[in-house]
Amino acid sequence: MSNFTVSEILKHKLPDKWFNRIRCLWQNIEGGHYVKIHRFKKQRVGFSLLENGKELARRPYGPGQHGQDRKGKLSNYGEQLKEKQKVRFMYGVNERQFRKTFNEAAKMKGIHGENFLKLLESRLDNVVYRLGLSTTRRGARQLVNHGHITVNGNKVDIPSYRVKVGDTVAVKENSKDHKAIKASLEKVTKRVEFVTFDDKKLEGKLVRLPERSELNADINESLIVEFYNR
Repeated sequence: MSNFTVSEILKHKLPDKWFNRIRCLWQNIEGGHYVKIHRFKKQRVGFSLLENGKELARRPYGPGQHGQDRKGKLSNYGEQLKEKQKVRFMYGVNERQFRKTFNEAAKMKGIHGENFLKLLESRLDNVVYRLGLSTTRRGARQLVNHGHITVNGNKVDIPSYRVKVGDTVAVKENSKDHKAIKASLEKVTKRVEFVTFDDKKLEGKLVRLPERSELNADINESLIVEFYNR
């Protein structure tokens, strides 16, 4: 589906019936263009996909006098599906990649759910986010896609690339003046302990895989395991 500029939308160049049938939301990202955003991301799930709590500033229920009564209790399957979806959108992974990573985690020693989260954390776009080169995983994914990131000196533009412990993730030389990267680094106050970063060289390392206690406590990975093993 093609992208449309803000001006085209404001001038109503698109037919009304197209808007009525659309099943995705559109969000202005940059340059006056729109990209698809799944409607789930706007639903209130009581969980911060950005891990900063900003999305929870609004009430987690519908409007009106009976807004809080409209949401029925979810079944076990519903709870499992909801948990899977929120983690999938948190890391920005499509269903095929999500399931593939889940299956890879099953072959590792240890607890399946914890290994699954560790593999998601070792994705290149997530490591770029953890290093503070972007304030969001979405932004980190764009940096990777646009060729601004290198791994061990080689340009890698695949967000799902698996970063190994000890790998050096850096900003490409001609991208070190990138405004978005500079702005993100200025906002960094603290980094997770399983990465290190050199502010002068603009490069960092994944020094070890994270412990479960270092990851989001609001994630119940056992529900995801139950969902796929049902």
